[in-house]
Amino acid sequence: MEPSFLFSLRLSLQVALIATLLVLLFGLPLAYLLARRDFRGKEVLDVLLTLPLVLPPTVTGYYLILLFGRRGLIGGPLYAWTGWSIMFTWQAAVLASFVVALPLMIKTARSAMESVDATLIHASFTLGRKEWETALRVILPLSSRGILAGTVLSFARAMGEFGATLMVAGNLPGRTDTLPIAIYSSSASGEWTSAHLMVALMTLVCGLLLYIANRSTAKKGKGP
Repeated sequence: MEPSFLFSLRLSLQVALIATLLVLLFGLPLAYLLARRDFRGKEVLDVLLTLPLVLPPTVTGYYLILLFGRRGLIGGPLYAWTGWSIMFTWQAAVLASFVVALPLMIKTARSAMESVDATLIHASFTLGRKEWETALRVILPLSSRGILAGTVLSFARAMGEFGATLMVAGNLPGRTDTLPIAIYSSSASGEWTSAHLMVALMTLVCGLLLYIANRSTAKKGKGP
């Protein structure tokens, strides 16, 4: 295996892992909010959070540039204050992967939380447990299979992200070339042997992750 291939593989795993941790950190509270709260603008928030799932990746990347570029709403002040920009770094790949994978977690976890038997939640409140205790001891455990499926799908989506990553992180060999970008570069330059190997690896990994996600949701329908 060439060093460039190993670098791209390691970087993809690193980016996908960090992005998935961020998805768990932000996705679970958002899923809980959408599943357990009624408030004005709830469906608008749901649409905004789901948009990266249906928008072309290049459009998502364009929005990220507007927000985090050196002249962006967030990136501009950050660059003026610190002299550092997230653009064209491996952290930008994490950002892109996080944004496109987040809707999968929110949708899957929200559905799992909404399917929890309401009588069990009311019983927890009747026993004097506060909302956060009910969430930790009742809702999250009973939603665990859906959350696991969302986590696996989010990791697979982050692992395979290409379009938004290319726009915000670029294709810098040895710096930001994740495995999907490396596949693109190899095929563009006619290095078909390397491309075949990386495509086969990506197919195997993503297929395995989908199998795990399917098994998780299948078990959910078989009862406790």
